[in-house]
Amino acid sequence: MSGNRENWSARSGFIIAAIGSAVGLGNIWRFPYVAYENGGGAFLVPYLVAIFAAGLPLLYLDYAVGHKFRKAPPLAYKKLMNSESLGWWQVMVTLVIGIYYASVLSWAGSYMYYAIGQKWGADTQAFFFNSYLQNGEGLALGFVPTLFFGLVIVWAVVMFILYGGVRRGVELANKIFMPLLVVLFTILVIQAIRLPGATAGLNAFFTPNWEAMGNYKVWLAAFGHIFFSLSVGFGIMLTYASYLKRKTNMTGSGAVVALANSSFEILAGIGVFAALGFMAFSSGSTVEEVVSGGIGLAFIAFPKIISSMGAGGDLFGFLFFASLTVAGITSMVSILEVPISAFQDKLGWSRKKSVSIIAGGSAIVSTLIFSTHSAITFVDIIDYFANNIGIVGGGLLSIILVSWFRRPLLSQLQAHINQYSSIKLGAGWNFLLTVITPLSLLVALGLTIKSIVAEGYGGYPAEILWLVGGGTLALFIVGAIVLSCLKDKVPEEEN
Repeated sequence: MSGNRENWSARSGFIIAAIGSAVGLGNIWRFPYVAYENGGGAFLVPYLVAIFAAGLPLLYLDYAVGHKFRKAPPLAYKKLMNSESLGWWQVMVTLVIGIYYASVLSWAGSYMYYAIGQKWGADTQAFFFNSYLQNGEGLALGFVPTLFFGLVIVWAVVMFILYGGVRRGVELANKIFMPLLVVLFTILVIQAIRLPGATAGLNAFFTPNWEAMGNYKVWLAAFGHIFFSLSVGFGIMLTYASYLKRKTNMTGSGAVVALANSSFEILAGIGVFAALGFMAFSSGSTVEEVVSGGIGLAFIAFPKIISSMGAGGDLFGFLFFASLTVAGITSMVSILEVPISAFQDKLGWSRKKSVSIIAGGSAIVSTLIFSTHSAITFVDIIDYFANNIGIVGGGLLSIILVSWFRRPLLSQLQAHINQYSSIKLGAGWNFLLTVITPLSLLVALGLTIKSIVAEGYGGYPAEILWLVGGGTLALFIVGAIVLSCLKDKVPEEEN
């Protein structure tokens, strides 16, 4: 079966798809609100440290494992060190992320419609929470039709791309829409920094608050975000690397992906914080006072910028949210590619069968949970647990098992990735993966768990937090154990 494994058309196709996975809602939706909630400028230093201390080292580890064994995480880790359950943990994380990511994508898609005539009005915050989401108190599970239909459309588009396969689906979608997003987004940011009061917002973004950097939660947020943003530690880049041809420059590709991803995130931060400055100027308040509910920041600040364009903002707003939606879809496709590939490897399913069962089942669960008055509550809690425990935990385990308990394997992976790479990995990579990255992630994970137990999260009642967040973690554990017990349906020699 490995001989029939799909490939990217060229290295450039892989790079574009990897950037498409990294650049999307993680940059435009998630990064600005994570930065905003963690002190603005104070967040940038831990963020940059996290890229080099954890992001890039693990990115290259993912590349090496995926490319060497040409499998999705479960069977790749099984062949590497007989740790199939670790791979299934990462598969479960991607499944859960895909289910809630679709919800945020549907919000972006709906805003294509709301941009025409700028239907969000003057108070973009009230429109988002009250009119569009119809946000309720506690766990309000009443049905919201507009959210339901948005989710149906998102899942239909995603499944259409996934049915197309690696080249005709994933790669082609990225090649068309990524350039369009970059052009439109750059124009939007230029418009944002020209607004009155934008300087105050940019100062909040770029001025380091050294005192805030003494707060471990800021560092936790930085490490948790960089994993989500770079798509490392939960199987995406490992799976994408498994589709690469044998002779590929992987370290050079990784550097390009990381640079493109971080550049776009900084650009997104500039756009959002400039808009916050404008909103503060317009309301006669400070940047810190103009917005609440960080998770909805992109749906509050960005419409404000678009409205500043007057009637000309209608078309631009439509095109921008259309591009944002499609950029998010390319990321979501990469997320779902992990479980789809994993079940193909394990059970010998055809591409069509795997997409139908995995993506189709996820679509049903997603529309049931996120078509309710508690959609944003579910997104917020699941996002926090999946990123700060699910992704960080999976990435940490993969590093520790290789660098602490299977040291010879690290040398083998280093030799494999260096064979055709322009940037040679050496003692520095070994040191980071053996000492710096695992220790920093171990501390981050421990402090996250301690913080949740002691203080909760987001002001949610403990019963809601542990029902949703604890249930998410239980799903990761049970799924990893049960799926690793399944018998391979593909002969070992083909695996």
